[in-house]
Amino acid sequence: MLATSSAARTLLARAASQRTTALALGGAVRTMASIDPYSDYGKSVFTGRVADEYLKKHGSSGSILKDPSWTNSHADTVAKAVLDWAIDRGANTYCHWFQPMASSGVRHGQTGQVQNMMMKFNRNTNDVEFDFDGKMLIKGETDGSSYPNGGLRATHKAGGYLAIDTSSPIFLRGDTIFIPAAFVSYHGAALDEKTPLLRSNAALNTHATRVLKHLGLDMTGRKVVSNIGLEQEFFLIPRDQYYRRPDLQLAGRTIIGKDAPRGQEMCDHYMAPPSMANPALACMQEIQDECWRIGIPLKTRHREVAPNQYEFAPLYGLNTTQVDQNLMVMQIIEEVSARHGLAALLQEKPFNDVNGSGKHNNWSIATDDGVMLLHPTKLNEATKHPYALAVVMAAVCSAVDEHGDLMRMAIATPGNDFRLGACEAPPAIVSTYLGDDMTAYLEAFKDGKSGEYVPHTKMIDLGVSEVEPFQVPAEDRNRTSPFPYGGARFEFRAVGSSQNTSMVNTVLNTIVAEKFAEFADAMDAGEKPEELARKVLEKHWRIIFNGNNYCEEMQKALTERGIWRIDSGVEAIARLTAPKNIDLFEKMGVLTKDECHSRQNIMHSHYVGTIEIEAKCLIDMIQQHIIPSVKAAGVGPLDDLEGAVATIKTAIADIHHAEDPYKAAQLSRTLRLETMIDIRAICDAAEEVVPANLWTLATYKELLFLDSHTSVPSEPAQFYGDE
Repeated sequence: MLATSSAARTLLARAASQRTTALALGGAVRTMASIDPYSDYGKSVFTGRVADEYLKKHGSSGSILKDPSWTNSHADTVAKAVLDWAIDRGANTYCHWFQPMASSGVRHGQTGQVQNMMMKFNRNTNDVEFDFDGKMLIKGETDGSSYPNGGLRATHKAGGYLAIDTSSPIFLRGDTIFIPAAFVSYHGAALDEKTPLLRSNAALNTHATRVLKHLGLDMTGRKVVSNIGLEQEFFLIPRDQYYRRPDLQLAGRTIIGKDAPRGQEMCDHYMAPPSMANPALACMQEIQDECWRIGIPLKTRHREVAPNQYEFAPLYGLNTTQVDQNLMVMQIIEEVSARHGLAALLQEKPFNDVNGSGKHNNWSIATDDGVMLLHPTKLNEATKHPYALAVVMAAVCSAVDEHGDLMRMAIATPGNDFRLGACEAPPAIVSTYLGDDMTAYLEAFKDGKSGEYVPHTKMIDLGVSEVEPFQVPAEDRNRTSPFPYGGARFEFRAVGSSQNTSMVNTVLNTIVAEKFAEFADAMDAGEKPEELARKVLEKHWRIIFNGNNYCEEMQKALTERGIWRIDSGVEAIARLTAPKNIDLFEKMGVLTKDECHSRQNIMHSHYVGTIEIEAKCLIDMIQQHIIPSVKAAGVGPLDDLEGAVATIKTAIADIHHAEDPYKAAQLSRTLRLETMIDIRAICDAAEEVVPANLWTLATYKELLFLDSHTSVPSEPAQFYGDE
C-alpha cells in the first residue's frame, strides 16, 4: 500500500522502529505485538497517567482532577503542572476554548479562543519568565456581544465570561494548550452550546439516581452519566476544482450543478477499498494520526455510499468530551485535507441526487462505574429488579413520544432541509425502532405477563465447510428509523454532519430526565415501578414503529397516529419556545425562558444568514459564469437566467424587511426550497448545452470522482509495510 504524505512517513518510522527492536533481539521475529511505536498517542492530553506524573512533581496526584472542586482548592497546583507539561511538549500558549452558538457552516472549527502566551518580561530585569497561574487556568473573559446572543448581550452590556469545564480534559495541539470552557453572560445566561449540555447532565444524574434507588441500586458514591459516540461523515474533493466553485467555498454546498452520468446507482463506493491512486487514503491516515496524538480515539475509517464520501468513527465516551473531540475532528479534517490537495465538505447535502452526510449520535446512559441502563442483562443484574429495563425503556419511549418536536428542533440545521427523508437519512417523523424481540418483551410486560427479556439468537449456516456457522445479532438494522435501539444505546440517526451536537444531547438528556423525575415522584408516593411503567407504555405505545420509515403509506399512518411530524426546519426551530418546552427546560434547570427565546432567534437568524449567502452566491455564479458561458456558446436560456437574478434580489430584499427572525426564516425557506430550486433547473439546463470548454464552473464529474480525476503526485510515492 502506498501513500504520498507525512502519514506514510509516520508509518515508515514506526515500521523502522519495530525492525530495530527485532534486530536488537538478535533478528528474531518478535512474538508479541508492541505498542511502543504508538507510545506518543495521548500524551498531548492532560489526564490519566500524564496528569498524574506532572501533578506528583508538585506534591499532588491525578486523583484531584476527579473532583471539580480542585478549581477552588488546587488551581495553582494544577496550573504549575499544566505549565510543566505544556513546556515539555513544546507549547508556550494557552486559550480558553469555547463553543459560540450559530457556528455551523461558517466558523472555522466552530469554537472561540483567545490565545495568550504563558510568559512575560520581568519588569525589573527584563528577563523572560513563565506567567501562568490558577486564576488564568480556570477563568477568562471576552466580549459577549460580538457573538450570536439573541439579545442576551449588547455593546453597552457586553461581558462574556469563561469558566473551565472540568468534565473535558485540557489538550495540546502545536504550541497551544486548549482549556475547554463554558461561556456565559454577566448574569450567568448561556451564550454557548456547552452550558445547557452541562446543565442537562446534572438534571439527568439527579433524577436517574432517584429512579435507580427505587429499583434497588445502591447509588452511594455513584452518579449517572450520558455517553455518546459520534460517527462523522464528509466528502473529500479535489481542491483545484473546489476553487472553481464559489458556492462550495462560501456556502459549503453546490447550489447548481447537472448530475454526472454516473452517481451512486451502482452501489460501488460503500466500503470499497480506499484507492492508492489518489490522496484520500493518505489524508485520512494523517487525520487519524493527528487525532490519536491529542487523545481522540478515531478508530474507524471507510468509504461511504456517495462518490468521494467518507466516514470516521471514534470510540464512545462522556458526552462533553465527545462533543469537544468531534469539533476538533472536523477542524483537523478541514486542515489536513488542504495539505493533501483536497477540500473537505462537512455540510449535510453538498451534492444533489447522491447521499448527504450525517453524524449519527449514539446515545446511552450509565452509572459512572459502568452499569449501562439500556443494557438488559447488566441493568437487571445490578439492580436485582426483574423489570428495571422495562422501567427505563418506558421512560425513554414516553420522552420521545411527548417531546419529538424538540428532537426535530435539535436537528433543524440548514443542511438537513435537503437530507431528511431520503438516501438513508430518516424522515422528519420522530418514532423509535426497538426491534421485534424488545417490542415483544415490552408488549408482554405491558399486558401484565411476567418474564425476562431474552433476545433470540440466530445462527447462519452457509452450508460450506470453509465457513463455520456463525451467530448474528438478535435484531436486524433499521436505517430508516430516526431513533433506533441498538442493544445498549439509541442511535439518533437524523443528526446533521455539520452540527455541534450539544443541543441534540441536551434535548435527549432533558426529556429523559423529566420522565425520570415524574417516575421518581410517583414512586416516592408509593406507586410500584412496574405498574407505573406498564401504564406509561400503554399510553405511549404509538411511538414504537419497526417498519420502513421511507414508505409514504407508513409515513401517513404514523402521522395519523399523532406522532410528531415537522417537515420544515424553520417550524421545528419555533417549537423551542412552545409553552410545554419552556416549562420543561425551566423545570429541569437547563434553559430559562429568556435563554429559550434567544436561542430560537439565533437559530432562525443562522438559517436566514445561510440562505442569504447561498442566494448571493447564486447571483454571482449566474452573472459571472453562467451568463458569460451561455453568451459565448450562443445557446442556452439567456432570458430566463437574467430574469432569475432579478427574482433572487427581490426575495432577498423581502427577507431584509421581515418583521422578525422567524418571519425572515420562513421567507428564506421559500426562497431556498422553491425559488432557488426552480432557478437551479434553469442553470443546469444551461450546463447541459454549453460546450465543456466554455463552461467555467467545476462540474459534478470533476468534483465527485477522485479515482478518475487525480493529478500526478507532487512528491515521490512512499511504500510502507513489509519490504
